[in-house]
Formats: sequence, structure tokens, C-alpha cells
Amino acid sequence: MELSVIICAHNPRPDYLKRTLDALNAQTLPKEKWELLLVDNASQEPLNDKTDLSWHPNARHVIEAQLGLTHARMRGIHGAKTDILVFVDDDNVLFPDYLAECLQIAEVWPVIGAWGGQQFPEFEGGDPKEEWKREFWTSTLKRDVWSNNYDRATVPIGAGICVRRKVALKYAELAGSDPLRQSLGRKGSGLSACEDFDMAYVACDSGLGLGRFVSLKLHHLMPKGRVNDDYILRLNEGCGYSMVILDALRGIKTVQPSRIDRFVNFYRRLFIPTMKRRIDEAYEAGMNRAIKELKENFRQSSK
Repeated sequence: MELSVIICAHNPRPDYLKRTLDALNAQTLPKEKWELLLVDNASQEPLNDKTDLSWHPNARHVIEAQLGLTHARMRGIHGAKTDILVFVDDDNVLFPDYLAECLQIAEVWPVIGAWGGQQFPEFEGGDPKEEWKREFWTSTLKRDVWSNNYDRATVPIGAGICVRRKVALKYAELAGSDPLRQSLGRKGSGLSACEDFDMAYVACDSGLGLGRFVSLKLHHLMPKGRVNDDYILRLNEGCGYSMVILDALRGIKTVQPSRIDRFVNFYRRLFIPTMKRRIDEAYEAGMNRAIKELKENFRQSSK
């Protein structure tokens, strides 16, 4: 086997998980070349009782009782047996050649440690009427991009992220002993993020690069709730929080805006659409929450 597919799931929608598995079953890469791990992250109904993986000769159920996407991914990393790991969410539908393209990129680009591709949303009940919501969930490329630094334009998102084993193991080692890293990523209904950025950045820390490639494509299944204004605001608040933590892990300090900056931001927001203003405010609230927590943690550690 050359590749491991790891699905981390917490109370997944059965119809979405079925489509994820059906897309994996339809991959052009022969099944003897890859393994499948379904990590059940504290689901209310155990997935091994109702999810059939018998169609794959190298599939197995894995259980992670501690809630949190970071913990589930660490469990998958330690359970994988191959040199290339692909993390597939339980609402991702890979294009048929995704795994084959992943291996091709791994061979052609040995200097890259983490890579991904394009994401096309499929909205339940049809596309939202607001164009910005369609764009918010879409991630496309006109050409391949890569870098060997913390360039966010080249960072692969968590959906379908491909990682070399040595990078994943280093990330798991760091996350396993760092509560700050463990605060990143989804946890139940919480909307913290950036655990995928953190894992990808470990590639840079290890002397490798990051990349996003046009040939890697997947559909991201979007339930109706994800286009709800409240969900998008909560998500942006979680992203603002997580970005500050992500920077702090690499010694980059985020400071709260000065009084003048707050005044300028307030004035600027008077002239932008209401929802855009609310998104900016939610993101800023998340940043401020993280800054406050980091200061408190520093005070506690200094005592």
C-alpha cells in the first residue's frame, strides 16, 4: 500500500457519509494500493455498527473517545501504515482520480510535505441566492501554487489535505503534548479551526513546502444550516480566534487594535454592507478572545 485515507467523523449525516464512501469506492487507484481508516470520534451511535466497509480489502474502524478533530486526526495518523496520508471529511466527495493524482504529485514534487486542491460546494436545496455565500464556500485555482513558507495562499485546506507521513507524525508529536494546539479544530458544535493550517505549517518547519494543485478536486456537501447567517458569523468568530492561536504557536504575537485603529475600523464599517460588517466584527471578537486567553495563560505560567 502507498496511501492511507483517513476519515474523521463525529455524528456524521448518514447520507453524506455514504456519498463520501461511494466516491472512495469509485477511485481509479486500485484498492490494493491504499487503506481506509474511519475514525469514530465519540459519535452518539457507534459507526462500526452501521457503516459497512467490507467493500474495501484494507479498511478498518478506529475509535477515538476524546472529542475533538485534532484528537481524531492524531489517532488516524498513529494508525496509518503508509507514507502518504489523505484526510477526507465525512462530507467530502472526491473526484474519481483524486487518490491517483495525490500519488502522482507526491512523486513529482518530493520537496512538498502537505498539499491539496480545489473545493466545489454542493448546497442542499440549491445554491444560496447571495453570491458572496457561494464564493465563501468555494475554493478554486487557475494554476498550481506552492511555497516553502507560511504563505496562506498556498496552504491546503483540511478537506482532502494530503500529508507525508513524517510531517504528520511530527505534527501528532507536537499536538499530543501541547494544549494550545489541541484548542484548534472542531470540537463537537464548536467552530474553532486552523488545525489543518497547523499541520501543513509543520511541513515548512521540517524544511518542506506547501502546495495546491488544480488536478485535485472534490465536492463539499453543504447542509442548509451552513448558509445560515448565524452559522457563518460563528464560523468567522472561530476563525479569528484560531488564527491568533496559530500565529502564537510560531512566535507571532497579535496585539489588540489601538484606540485609533478601533475608531478607523468603526468608521470604515459604516460604509460597507451590514453582513460584511457583522462578519468583520465576529472575526475581530474571536481574535480578541484569543488574545485575552493567551495573556491569561501567560500570567498563570509566570506565577
